[in-house]
Amino acid sequence: MQTIWLGGAEWLAVLRIGLGLWWLESWRHKDRKGWFERGTGIAWAADIAGKHRWGVVRTGFRRVVEPRPKLIAYVVVYAELALGMGLVTGFLTPIALVAGLLLNLLYLVLMIHDWAEQGQNAMMALISLVALFAMAWQTWSLDAALGLFL
Repeated sequence: MQTIWLGGAEWLAVLRIGLGLWWLESWRHKDRKGWFERGTGIAWAADIAGKHRWGVVRTGFRRVVEPRPKLIAYVVVYAELALGMGLVTGFLTPIALVAGLLLNLLYLVLMIHDWAEQGQNAMMALISLVALFAMAWQTWSLDAALGLFL
C-alpha cells in the first residue's frame, strides 16, 4: 500500500484516534447535570421514541429505558466516555469498535427522522467498520504494546 507521510497502519491508527476523539467530544458537550439530575437526555429520547414510526422502537423504549431512566442515562453518557478513551488509547479496541458501532446503530434507528444525526452516526458507524476489519489497533495502541488481539 502506498501512502503519503505515514504507512497504512499509522493512517488506520489516525482514523481510530479521530473516532475516539469524536466520542470524547460527544461526551464532553453533554449536560451531565441535566442528564443525571433532571433526566433531560432520556426525556428527549422518550419524546422521539414515543412519536417513532416503528412500533418496535416505541415498545423497546417502553420496556428497556422507561423502567430505569437514571441507569440508562449513566450507561449512555459513560459509554461514550469509555468508547472515546478506549479508541484514543487503543485499549480493548475491537470491543470499543463493536460497542460504538452498536451504539451508533441504536442512535441511527432512534433518530430516523433527523438527517443531521443520521449523517454523523452513519459516518461514525462506517469508520468503526473500517477500523474493525482493518484491525486499526496494530499501531499506536495499548493493545499492540500488550500483544492483545494479534
